[in-house]
Amino acid sequence: MTLRLFAALPVPDSLHAEIARLQKGVPGARWRPRENFHITLRFFGTVDERQAEDLDAELAHIAMPPFDLALLRSGWFGKLDPRALWLGVRPSEALSELNEKCERAARRCKLEPEHRNFHPHMTLAYLQGTPIDRLTRFAERTGGFATEPWRATHFTLYSSWTSRGESNIYEAEADYPLL
Repeated sequence: MTLRLFAALPVPDSLHAEIARLQKGVPGARWRPRENFHITLRFFGTVDERQAEDLDAELAHIAMPPFDLALLRSGWFGKLDPRALWLGVRPSEALSELNEKCERAARRCKLEPEHRNFHPHMTLAYLQGTPIDRLTRFAERTGGFATEPWRATHFTLYSSWTSRGESNIYEAEADYPLL
């Protein structure tokens, strides 16, 4: 059996309604449901059960204190061929450090290294055929968006299951406290 895994920080339920109010006015957007709101730390991909157990053990050894996060601004991936709309995360040394620790855990488990730069974000929607001018208007409308900071007290290992025509289903496999 294999699992498709990623580590992420959940976005608090108290912010979901505020974020969901932004999810309109963009043709071709497949808006993410509230239960999928998270900030990915490291996507691990498809792993077998043994690798998943090893990864869980490595992630459980990550030690660092809780830290504050906030979402702000919006943007999209795929400059001229937009594929995802996102909310950014206020720059944070602690967030970058947690990403690096997750990367080291993956490498100790012999998983492929991540070759893309870490760009912390929360995906709002996946896009298909969305005109650039509509994304520009969305970015202008949400340019001043910012949440109140919240305290990240843990991160989570999620499994991801694809669902035809629907959003992926994410299941929390393990939580790791930040102490």
